[in-house]
Amino acid sequence: MSATVTVRRVVRRAELDAFIRLPWALYAGDSCWVPPLLADVRAALDARKHPFHRHADIELFLALRGGTPVGRIAAIDNRAYNEFQGSNVGFFGLFECTEDADAAHALLMAAEDWLLARGRTGVEGPMNLSTNDELYSPGVLIDGFDRPPAVMMAHTPPYYARLLESAGYVGVKDLLAYWADGTDGLPARFMGALERAQRAAQVTIRPLDMKRFDAEVGVIQEIYNSAWEQNWGFVPMTPAEIEYMAKHLKPVVNPRLCGMAEIEGEPVGFALALPEYNQALRHVNGRLLPFGVFKLLWHRRHINAIRVITLGLKPPHRHKGIDGMLIAHIFREAYRIGIPRGECSWILEENTAMRRGIERVGGSVYKTYRVYGKPLGPAPAA
Repeated sequence: MSATVTVRRVVRRAELDAFIRLPWALYAGDSCWVPPLLADVRAALDARKHPFHRHADIELFLALRGGTPVGRIAAIDNRAYNEFQGSNVGFFGLFECTEDADAAHALLMAAEDWLLARGRTGVEGPMNLSTNDELYSPGVLIDGFDRPPAVMMAHTPPYYARLLESAGYVGVKDLLAYWADGTDGLPARFMGALERAQRAAQVTIRPLDMKRFDAEVGVIQEIYNSAWEQNWGFVPMTPAEIEYMAKHLKPVVNPRLCGMAEIEGEPVGFALALPEYNQALRHVNGRLLPFGVFKLLWHRRHINAIRVITLGLKPPHRHKGIDGMLIAHIFREAYRIGIPRGECSWILEENTAMRRGIERVGGSVYKTYRVYGKPLGPAPAA
């Protein structure tokens, strides 16, 4: 720790490589960490490829001690978020650091200064990159360190919260991950009540129609943007973002794990789950080529869990139990294809309706993620 910490703006290709590959060194002894696909990380950071950059600017910073990378951070100015929310905040994300308070503080200060220069008056994070364009979920892990993360969810060491708090950050939002195990054992009484409610509300739940995939994606976008409009962290998905996401998810979507809820033919809600691909991705070490793809295909056969990644209902159809119907539908279908368990994430702590629906099918909280924030600029006068 005797060498001085320096923070560099990532400009050259070698610096970008060091930024992207830093987690491999930081998590070398952590058996729960799952290496991300290098190609996905590069694409997300490429303004020419990823639509997020059309309404946001990002600056990457790398911290070095004695010439060795010890931390990284992305400063994120999401213009679309501030326009929609009527706010003036910036974000930091992709934060990784050794247990080195000096390095962490220097990285956070670099991001804060960059955002302050752009006129932002507050900062929140980690956001990776937004709630729509997630490399992995927001926040740092507060509990549940002993279980690997589900696909597209974050895994961070216990000391990250201490590093952020020591830099003056306070928690602004907790996000929950639920685990449901052995869901084939749902009580007959509960399922009977759920089916009666479904008939009374005239709700039909069907799988995703892959033959009409583009049209189905359009329906999902409409429901998503109306369902999440009042939620924390929300900004509407642009057509380019939904197209990008659909293109990347289509190869791994199982239509039986996407429930579309309709009333008299009108789509009113949806839920989407993915097979828990992290169980296979952990074996490819971030690379699909030249041999990683064969490892992925081999280990994919042994996936035994799902992750419910999103659920949305049009506002007029909330509080009718449709969320519980969709969750039960997905877990029932997952069991029928040989996957009896899974994660529902992430859920806002205050979303009691969603939480009750998950708990009714046997889910319980097993991980908590926390997003932090602080004001920027001079302290207010006494």
